[in-house]
Amino acid sequence: METALIVVFILGYLTIALEHPLDINKASPALIIGGACWAIYALFGGKEPHVIEHQLLEHFGEIASILFFLMSAMTIVELIDAHQGFSVVTERIKTSNITSLLWIISLLTFFLSAVLDNLTTTIVMTSILRKMIKNREARLYFVSLVVIAANAGGAWSPIGDVTTTMLWIGGQVTTKQLIIHLLIPSLVCLVVPVLFITPIIKRIPLGIQLAAQQLTSEQTSETEEIAHHSLYEVPVKKRRIVFITGIAALVFVPVIKTLTHLPPFIAILMNLGVMWFINELLHRSEERHIKDPLTVVNIIRRIDTPSVLFFAGILLAVACLQSAGILTQLAKYLDETVGNITVVSFILGLLSAVVDNVPLVAAAMGMYSLQTYPVDSALWQLVAYCAGTGGSCLIIGSAAGVAAMGMEKIEFFWYAKRIAWIAFVGYVGGLASFLVIF
Repeated sequence: METALIVVFILGYLTIALEHPLDINKASPALIIGGACWAIYALFGGKEPHVIEHQLLEHFGEIASILFFLMSAMTIVELIDAHQGFSVVTERIKTSNITSLLWIISLLTFFLSAVLDNLTTTIVMTSILRKMIKNREARLYFVSLVVIAANAGGAWSPIGDVTTTMLWIGGQVTTKQLIIHLLIPSLVCLVVPVLFITPIIKRIPLGIQLAAQQLTSEQTSETEEIAHHSLYEVPVKKRRIVFITGIAALVFVPVIKTLTHLPPFIAILMNLGVMWFINELLHRSEERHIKDPLTVVNIIRRIDTPSVLFFAGILLAVACLQSAGILTQLAKYLDETVGNITVVSFILGLLSAVVDNVPLVAAAMGMYSLQTYPVDSALWQLVAYCAGTGGSCLIIGSAAGVAAMGMEKIEFFWYAKRIAWIAFVGYVGGLASFLVIF
């Protein structure tokens, strides 16, 4: 059974990687392997049907919480975008110098990710870049750097990445020591790729233009055209209200989570409802042809549903591998054959670029006890860093990467050829700085 599950997962993974050469949307193979893995597990797993059903529903509860969070965050960002709210940010970025712009975007993403989380930050920053950067090739490099910066920024904050949150809630790390140990390594993990990407960006013939100078030349959908037409009808005051309420809706997610200890999707659904209510009040006196493109009902139709379904399929497949014990066996094998916690953490980080980092971290938490490795020990700091940043080595290795892939249609092999090695060097650089300092 284990062999069949691994073969199905690898074949599906290859089909996803070859999405563009095969001309098959990545959501299709993702959903197939998600269902096929569970079917194989149910038929040959040797467990009672109700046990497998319980495992599936338990995992699906976690997956659904991620999907609802993703859809809600994307809706909020699209609502801000429809009101031209991101102009509040883009109008304040006056520089047209490529190097300066790279550093501004990278550092803004890095620190914003620590306050929000890497997924939400990637969605926000990608939306801003779509308004600022005209040339598509240049924008892909910027967006790729946003993914690296978001993952690096999420690693040193207890609310910046789901894996650091797991370790924080589980009692393996504390906020103060996490920041002390991982802030500099995470910053190195970002700075190194910026230094590599800067000369590459400068060689792009068409260069970069800010959105204030010229709008993107890419074709937009009919819905987007209507929305952009309506943007000129939105008063500056309403534009700012939507921007402020939207950012507040995202920022208060970790605050509400910390206070209530409820999953983040509860907070963002509630905040979306509040923003929805405010938006209805803002446009209630306007004519239908003006307000319709700006309502949440119409904005939801612009969400990239195939990317959400792709995410669901991948997570279902990985959850099956976890339920079958394959990921746990892999983690134990590494522990027994390698032994060195630095090397084990390094490999776990690279594996997180292929499979979800959540079950890998969960396996590590189950393998090592707090009696052997107490709170804030080097092991837990290494796991937090490696699991948080290793996913940047592949575009589908993190939630931030998947979101960027869906929004900007980044090809798997484009990222693997041009960005993966840069992200890897940054990953190794951050780990090396951790070992030197601590």
